[in-house]
Amino acid sequence: MRSIAGCDLIESPISLSRFLIRFIMAYRQTEKTKARQLEVRQAIVDAALDLITNRGFSGISIRAVAEKAKLASGSVYKHFASKSELCSYVFRLASKAELARVANQSLQGETVRIRLQQTVIGFSERAIKQPRLSYALIAEPVDPLVDAERIKLRQDYADVFAELITEGMQQKEFVEQQANISAAALVGIIAETLVVPLSRAKNKITVKQQSALIGSIQELCMRAVGSA
Repeated sequence: MRSIAGCDLIESPISLSRFLIRFIMAYRQTEKTKARQLEVRQAIVDAALDLITNRGFSGISIRAVAEKAKLASGSVYKHFASKSELCSYVFRLASKAELARVANQSLQGETVRIRLQQTVIGFSERAIKQPRLSYALIAEPVDPLVDAERIKLRQDYADVFAELITEGMQQKEFVEQQANISAAALVGIIAETLVVPLSRAKNKITVKQQSALIGSIQELCMRAVGSA
């Protein structure tokens, strides 16, 4: 008699064959269950992100997410213990995607000055294109869990700008300064300047107004780091 996976088996081809068939079927069922759970979780996240994009965090609820994902509310709670946990997860997901775009853009350009300009302009343009989501991520009053994620995000953005500023000083493109402080200031300039326009998403600003706003933000940022 042998033991496979903790089960004693009679050493006969028939018994072993039957056991292996049952084992394989159970394994396949487990894999299908895991795949289904991942599909459900993704549907929940997609539904939550869509709601936040259109309504902000104030317009999201477990019930609304469940209805959007065509699930029962209980299914949502199986993956996220609370609305706060779900919102925190979605905030982190959406924020990391934008942070990656900012980090990538900060590497594109012949000079550090151009790279900083393009990074600021790119972020501002994307924010204006999705005003409700951008306002939710930047400034909307939120649950403490989400707010904690927002603080981390601001530091991540500051780290990207600090690298640019440090390199700019090395290349003599920016005046000497404390890179980490200037970087934090840039994050504040961009976020605070965009808050009011983004909060008025229903009253869309004109293309001319968008251009003027983005131009002003970019000029402020360049002056802040001592670039002409």
